[in-house]
Amino acid sequence: MIATWAEFEEQAPELAARVRARFEAHKHLLLATLRRDGAPRISGIEVTVAEGALWLGMMPASMKARDLERDPRFALHSAPVDLELAEGDAKVSGRAHLVTEESALARYWTALGRPPMPAAVFRADLEEAAITVVSGDELVIDSWRAGAGVRRVRRN
Repeated sequence: MIATWAEFEEQAPELAARVRARFEAHKHLLLATLRRDGAPRISGIEVTVAEGALWLGMMPASMKARDLERDPRFALHSAPVDLELAEGDAKVSGRAHLVTEESALARYWTALGRPPMPAAVFRADLEEAAITVVSGDELVIDSWRAGAGVRRVRRN
């Protein structure tokens, strides 16, 4: 199953808020895509959550844009600044879809508060999300899968 960001928020509001907070904690996140030969590629990226969607904006014809146009599967990681993970380490994965509809692009640029510029803009649909926190001697992982709800795993 797959879900929009709005559906993620509806199905798992607390977890979605925590993931969003980690994504908004600093400007740069890490995006994993698949190269033409199937090998992984990690790239820096800025993302926006607006209009019930997770938006990925990047330079047109960048390698990550080419990767997503060829194979929409991605993973996005919060790249934690807090090395103790007290606030958490957030990840989502799913499929990114190139946005070409003018009205959707206008909403994206309005949400950013910037005038339109040349860019490859993708809307990300989610398959799963997780946030990992270190609590004492435990690793606490709260995860969600589209249509399956939230679960918590504790590891020592």
